[in-house]
Amino acid sequence: MGSHVSVTTSPPPAAAEQPEKQSLSQYKNNSHPVVDLALRVFLFITSLVAIIVMLISKQTKLIQVTPNHAVLLTGKFSYIPSFIYLITALSVVCLYSIVTGALSVLALMKPGGISTKLQFHFVMFDALLLGIMASATGAASGVSYTGIKGNSHTGWNKMCTTYDSFCFRAAASILLSLISSITILLLVLFSTHMLYKKTTRR
Repeated sequence: MGSHVSVTTSPPPAAAEQPEKQSLSQYKNNSHPVVDLALRVFLFITSLVAIIVMLISKQTKLIQVTPNHAVLLTGKFSYIPSFIYLITALSVVCLYSIVTGALSVLALMKPGGISTKLQFHFVMFDALLLGIMASATGAASGVSYTGIKGNSHTGWNKMCTTYDSFCFRAAASILLSLISSITILLLVLFSTHMLYKKTTRR
């Protein structure tokens, strides 16, 4: 009687590691919309708080014009065009973060995550919003600096020595606007990175 020898071979290391690599890749793909959504929620919070702080930055002071005469003067954001521009930009960013945040939530429910086409639109509109927010923040910061320091060459006096509460709230709103701008920059970098990975994977 001949002997029958059965030989069992183990799967190649590459085949054994393939399911692990696929699961790791799937985890990373699922985490991308989560990070995108978290940044957009943070953008919504900072822009909304910046709007509220600027809207309540109103202060009325009794200004002594002459030794025997004083008038009530009000400092308000609507009197300064650059602040109006900043409020408008923040309102657009706030609405934009709601719309794109909702799209990110829908992407979380899909197995493939954010599509390449949607990622491209995110990059394009995020970059557009970044330019708008950066210009609005810069314009408001320039006016605020003049209000704090004044300008002896043009004869502009320091406004913040009188309207201290108004200037403090306006400065807080501008700081939050700067944080919003940085958040949009992170979104642009993140979306560009994700779009690059999707296009090079093909």
